[in-house]
Amino acid sequence: MSHPIDRRSMIAGAASGSVAIATGAAHAQPGSKAEARQIYELRTYRLINGPMRARLDGYLRDAFIPAARRAGCGPIGVFTVAIGEGSPSVHVLVPHPTIADFASLPEKLASDPAYAKAGEPFLGASPRDPSYASLDVKLMRAFPRFSQIEVPVGRGRIFELRTYFSHNDRAGATKIGMFDTGGEIEIFRRNGLTPVFFAQDLTGHRLPSLTYLLTFPDHATRERSWGAFGADPAWRKLIATPGLTDPEITTGIDNQILTPAAYSQI
Repeated sequence: MSHPIDRRSMIAGAASGSVAIATGAAHAQPGSKAEARQIYELRTYRLINGPMRARLDGYLRDAFIPAARRAGCGPIGVFTVAIGEGSPSVHVLVPHPTIADFASLPEKLASDPAYAKAGEPFLGASPRDPSYASLDVKLMRAFPRFSQIEVPVGRGRIFELRTYFSHNDRAGATKIGMFDTGGEIEIFRRNGLTPVFFAQDLTGHRLPSLTYLLTFPDHATRERSWGAFGADPAWRKLIATPGLTDPEITTGIDNQILTPAAYSQI
C-alpha cells in the first residue's frame, strides 16, 4: 500500500513553483457571480477483485463523504473506471474551497468521532487484509473562468475523464487558454459535451497537464457529441490556427470512461 498523503509537501511544491499554477483573477461563467477557484483532490483507489470494493463503498458512503461534507468539502463524486487504464479502481473527486482546506481535512476527520466509528472497518484493516491495493492523489486548481464544479442533472449518466499533457509550461498555458478564454468550452457545450469541471493539474507525474470531466446521458450520445464537435467549423478553425495545433502544444491524452456510484453526489 502507498504512504499517507503528504499534503503539506504537495502545497509547498505548488507554492515554490515546482508545479505550474495559472495566474489571474477569478472569473465566473458569463452571467454568474464571480467565485473563488476551487481546489480539486482526485483520489484513485486501486483495488484487487474481491471484497475490497464493498468495504471501500461502505467507507465512502457512510464515513468519508458525510464527514468531508461536515468539514466544508463537496459535492463529492465517486466513480468506477469502466473503460480505460486502471480497472479495478475508484476515483473520488473532492472539491475544496481553498488549498488550506485541502491541507486541514485530515485533522478535521481525525477529530470527528462519527467518522471514526463509521469508518472503522476500513480504517482498521490489517496488512493481511488491506482496504485497497494503493492510493494515488492528484491536486488540481479550477480554471479562472470555470471556477466551480457544475453538478449534472439526472441519474443514469456516464462520465469521461480526460487529461492533456504538454511538453513545457508555455504550451500547457496555451492549451488552458484555448479552453478558458479561447472559446473551446463554448464549442463543447453547444455540441453536447457537457463539462463538470476544468482544472490545471498542480501535482502529477507528467506535468504540465490539465484535466477535465464531461458527462453524457449514455454512450450513444457521447459518440454523437464528439462527432459533432469534431466537425464544428469553429473548432476546425481553432485547431488549425498556428501555435494552437495539437503537435505544437500537446504531447498526449489519457482518457477514461467512468460510471458513478449510487451514492455519488456528482
